Amino acid sequence: MKKLFTRLSFLGMLFLWHGAAWASEADLKIPDLHEGHFAMFGGLSGFQILLYGAMVILGTVGLSLYQFLNVKALPAHKSMLDVSETIFQTCKTYLKQQVKFLTILFAIIACAMSYYFLGLKHEPLATLGLVLFFSIVGMAGSSLVAYYGIRVNTYANSRTAFASLRGKPWDVVNIPMRSGMSVGLFLISIELVMMVIILLFVPRNIVGYCFLGFAIGESLAASALRIAGGIFTKIADIGSDLMKIVFKVKEDDPRNPGVIADCTGDNAGDSVGPTADGFETYGVTGVALIMFITLAVKDPSLQAKLIVWIFAMRFLMDFMSGLSYFINKAISERKYKDLKEFDFEEPLTRLIKIASALCISTSFGMSYLLVGDLPDPTLWWKLASIITCGTLAAYLIPEFTKIFTSSHSKHVQEIVTASREGGASLTILSGLVAGYFSAFWKGILIAGLMFAAYLISGTGLQNIMPHASIFAFGLVAYGFLCMGPVNIAVDSYGPVTDNAQSIFELAQTESIPGIEQEIEKDFGFKPDFKMGKHYLEANDSAGNTFKATAKPVLIGTAVAGATTMIFSIILLLQQHLQAGAVAAAKLGVLVPANIGEMMLNERLSLTAAPILLGILCGGAVIFWFCGASIQAVATGAYSAVEYIKKNFNLDKKEADRADSIKVVKICTEYAQKGMWNIFVGLLSLTLAFAMFDPYFFIAYLIAIATFGLFQAMFMANAGGSWDNAKKVVEVDLGEKNTPLHAATVIGDTVGDPFKDTTSVSLNPIIKFSTLFGMLAVEIAIKMNPATTRISGAVFFITGLVFVWRSFYKMRIPKLEIPAAKAKAVVLE
Repeated sequence: MKKLFTRLSFLGMLFLWHGAAWASEADLKIPDLHEGHFAMFGGLSGFQILLYGAMVILGTVGLSLYQFLNVKALPAHKSMLDVSETIFQTCKTYLKQQVKFLTILFAIIACAMSYYFLGLKHEPLATLGLVLFFSIVGMAGSSLVAYYGIRVNTYANSRTAFASLRGKPWDVVNIPMRSGMSVGLFLISIELVMMVIILLFVPRNIVGYCFLGFAIGESLAASALRIAGGIFTKIADIGSDLMKIVFKVKEDDPRNPGVIADCTGDNAGDSVGPTADGFETYGVTGVALIMFITLAVKDPSLQAKLIVWIFAMRFLMDFMSGLSYFINKAISERKYKDLKEFDFEEPLTRLIKIASALCISTSFGMSYLLVGDLPDPTLWWKLASIITCGTLAAYLIPEFTKIFTSSHSKHVQEIVTASREGGASLTILSGLVAGYFSAFWKGILIAGLMFAAYLISGTGLQNIMPHASIFAFGLVAYGFLCMGPVNIAVDSYGPVTDNAQSIFELAQTESIPGIEQEIEKDFGFKPDFKMGKHYLEANDSAGNTFKATAKPVLIGTAVAGATTMIFSIILLLQQHLQAGAVAAAKLGVLVPANIGEMMLNERLSLTAAPILLGILCGGAVIFWFCGASIQAVATGAYSAVEYIKKNFNLDKKEADRADSIKVVKICTEYAQKGMWNIFVGLLSLTLAFAMFDPYFFIAYLIAIATFGLFQAMFMANAGGSWDNAKKVVEVDLGEKNTPLHAATVIGDTVGDPFKDTTSVSLNPIIKFSTLFGMLAVEIAIKMNPATTRISGAVFFITGLVFVWRSFYKMRIPKLEIPAAKAKAVVLE
């Protein structure tokens, strides 16, 4: 009874105590980096190492711009350049529209942040202004790299299409690789420089606030651009692809009003989305590690060493990724330059292998130089080994993905065989099997590598920080991104190859009178249109495969990084409970010294009802999101198909520009409707669940990450296998406009929203929920309990309204049956 009374008294003190000071994720005490010195670097301070490293990274920005200019300078026929420019202008208009939409979403987030900083923390207005400024910087960074991606990709697509006419397939591979590396180096370098500026030049007392604002801003932009882009691209893709069955026309037929929208969608979904997502992933993972180091490590000099180590490693990995491209380019040119046929996946696979080898060796060398003088002289190689677990994942996951999605894989071949005998039904069933098996094997792979990191962390890392295994999981996420520019490069390869094939058809260069003589005169070679088309189709298959390989790398990073952020919330709650104990002790209540830890363990027990309920709610939200995003695609595609069918004129040479623009508007409209319902619903539920109970919310976030991981891998690889099964039928078998082709096209249209809408959007959904959830938990803790419950109920009801809207306000319109026909049916 006495123990119970003590607990109840302590709980009462917690309810009364709201103003006591305690550390939050925004109050991060980033150490002064001028103090720590590194003997291996001539006694340079951490500040100097990061400053000089940022200057070197600006050089890699220059390298990416150099590649950009090289791509732009490549030749292409005017007919192809004109189509490419039309695609770019449409993409630019779409991106501007999305940025406007993003400002509305930011206004909602800014209100929550303003209430937190002004209403709860009573910070000066200037501090709030700086935090909001860095939030805008984060959004602007995501938008900038998205714009850069579509610009370089729309230069590369027409150059790739034209290069195919030379009959030298190496050029068809090299141009998309070059543009992809340009995007990857630009993205990672800009991200690093922005983070170093915050780390070095923002005052120590508000640097945590600014990191939080920056991370939320880029996470918001990535969520909006990824989800809306995914909906847009698949509405256009499905609308365009189904015309191949309806009208028995070729891929990207110029008469099809949906083709331009499809090309725009290739960039909106496969360029804008991934670049913004990659930018955010890189930044949020870094912020998560900084948060954990400053919360878990008490020694400021050790904090400084670890933070400098992380950023210096990133500098060198960025450089090594760029170097791997040039090494691979030299090998590939010598091997493929004069060949007429080769496996287009080989150079991309080799690029990943070289980058992995360089990044792993670099991680050990740089770790020895920077943290080789820690009290435990073995920690440097143990830390490097943990990072290597993540780098191995970034190498092995693409290899596992190819087993299920490559056009050469047995799973894809089985889909083709099943489709020949069983039509679309067996196409879909076989693809589902590939997706489920891939999720199993890659789940086991990720768990195995994280388990290895856990074992290594228990061999000495626990002596310098508590909860070393959680830090190890964060380093695994960091290792996933070690060769970030290469991951982005192989992902950006896909939209270039897809657009190149479309431009080849839309430009109708082959039908221009005297075109062969013109090209021979102006460009010095005789074009081979038949082989050019073959090369582009085969290269598109390789692009599909490597788009599929990049998706699980990003989702794996999200889950491993979310683990670290979730544990940061747990540390905050433990500090909150312990601070409450101190406040209670001052008022004369007898409580154990470790009461905070005791109560935390009790509340996070798997037998606690809030934990089980939180896991169930997290799974429910993931499945709602999957349904809502596909619903937006299905309804939008219905409208697009309806319009395209009415305006598809087989007697014309090409579709009217006005009709193509209308299809783009339909895609944009439904993308924004779907995004609005999903985002407001997710935001409201996140706030509601955080306010109901922070421990329930932790379980909810864990479920979001776990369910999201497997759902994303399953959907991404099922979709990839269907896509390449269609390519096998079109390219390898040459059976277009047959029942087999129709079956695989239907499979591909089912897989389109699986792989390019829902699966890829789960990555930013996991990170945004976790990152914004950290702020939501603190808002909930600092508010009056009664107000918190009322607010939580209001947000929960609001969330349910938008969940309802995401289905019932996005439904396909009911087909009106004429009264006479309906009466006849009833009589029958």
